Amino acid sequence: MSELAPVLVGATPLAPADVVAVARHGAPVVIAPEAFARVAETRAVIDGLAADPHPHYGVSTGFGALATTFIAPDRRLQLQASLIRSHAAGTGAEVEAEVVRGLQLLRLQTLASGRTGVRPVVVETYAALLNAGIVPVVREYGSLGCSGDLAPLAHIALAAMGEGDVRTADGALVPASEALASAGIEPVTLVEKEGLALINGTDGMLGMLVLALHDLEELLLTADIAAAMSIESQLGTDAVFAADLMALRPQTGQGVSATHLRAFLGDSPIVHSHKGPEDGRVQDAYSLRCSPQVHGAARDTAGYAATIAGRELASVIDNPVITLDGRIESNGNFHGAPVAAVLDFLAISVADVASVSERRTDRALDPARNHGLPPFLADEVGVDSGLMIAQYAAAGIVSELKRLAVPASVDSIPSSAMQEDHVSMGWAAARKLRRSIDGLGRVLAIEILTGARALDLRAPLQAGPATGAVRDLVRTVAAGPGPDRFLSPDMEAVTALVQSGAVARIAKEHAND
Repeated sequence: MSELAPVLVGATPLAPADVVAVARHGAPVVIAPEAFARVAETRAVIDGLAADPHPHYGVSTGFGALATTFIAPDRRLQLQASLIRSHAAGTGAEVEAEVVRGLQLLRLQTLASGRTGVRPVVVETYAALLNAGIVPVVREYGSLGCSGDLAPLAHIALAAMGEGDVRTADGALVPASEALASAGIEPVTLVEKEGLALINGTDGMLGMLVLALHDLEELLLTADIAAAMSIESQLGTDAVFAADLMALRPQTGQGVSATHLRAFLGDSPIVHSHKGPEDGRVQDAYSLRCSPQVHGAARDTAGYAATIAGRELASVIDNPVITLDGRIESNGNFHGAPVAAVLDFLAISVADVASVSERRTDRALDPARNHGLPPFLADEVGVDSGLMIAQYAAAGIVSELKRLAVPASVDSIPSSAMQEDHVSMGWAAARKLRRSIDGLGRVLAIEILTGARALDLRAPLQAGPATGAVRDLVRTVAAGPGPDRFLSPDMEAVTALVQSGAVARIAKEHAND
């Protein structure tokens, strides 16, 4: 499926880059040999408990509010199959393939830990599904993010059983039984404890958090270059980003953003053209002057979220779980609260970065504030509208991002006959963060499209190396100033440059270090 290097599962905690490689780029997985030994050892513990006439949760009992119901040995295969079939209760649109693959990978890592009690064949089957590019159909709604991402994980398990629908490596929708047969994978028949082991985990929300952090790292650098283009083209100053001024408030993220702005603006002929006592302006507006503070706050939020993600990647989450000394214990580690909280926190920061970007765009289009540029950067004022409605689009997205910033994690709702009476809503928090990340990329693209046109309109003054390189990149997909034309394709093309990381890469290549 992929020429990428395989990712080793079951030896050490997965790195964020491993998750991105498998989930987004289709890297294959390989199970560490020592993982199979651990899995077989703990499975022996479960087999011993299965023979015990005393009930053990998840082994010889029902689940959730039915945990006190003893299940006779001759009904336990049906119990496991019924658990997966009943919990595969997602509804709504299909979830993106990269989210499903992340879900599969992270559950596989936990299964390979040897703490869940599954048999080695279950580990092998999950790895085989990933390597064959088989993507179970997982639907948008169904997880409350408490006893794991139950419904999404159950859809994965259902496919491993050869039931339900899946997408093949080429995207075709087929029955799971057909896809498994074509790939030479034998459907797994689940035995005691395995059903629970496959559905108790924060894997869905964690996978989406890792992917969001990966994207946000590039988008925050993109926000810095977008701000530099706005500051430069609106004849702003870079003096406020001086290192000694930043040292007076040693916030880490702020310092990083200010360093980027100095690197992007330091060699700009436009900036240098109006430095000195002849420039009578005292200070720039907040949306220009305070860009490092806003972008930096988001960087610090992302740093904290990465810490939580790292801890979760190092976790083994199941209920019940087999301890290192062989006990089988119920616990609450499946509750998604730590992950849900940072997902919400990130949505707040994303909305704030997009908001300040839209304000910079709006200033560039207003002749009362853009220092000599034409209204809306139009070619023939009155006949042409220029980028007027592009700003409307940015404003509409920002308004939605503010709504998406309302926390999901405070909206607990009870389930399972009040047994699961406080839930994290982490899956919902992750879903809305994905939409927020998409919106941020689009708002930044509109600012970059605007900044590129504004820089062109400053001719014969030349842009700096980094901002000029980004402007030139934009010109490969969107023409410069001129009469009005169909604008949406330009906006989509620049958005693709932003979301692919191309803008961030070229800015780094041309920055004055």
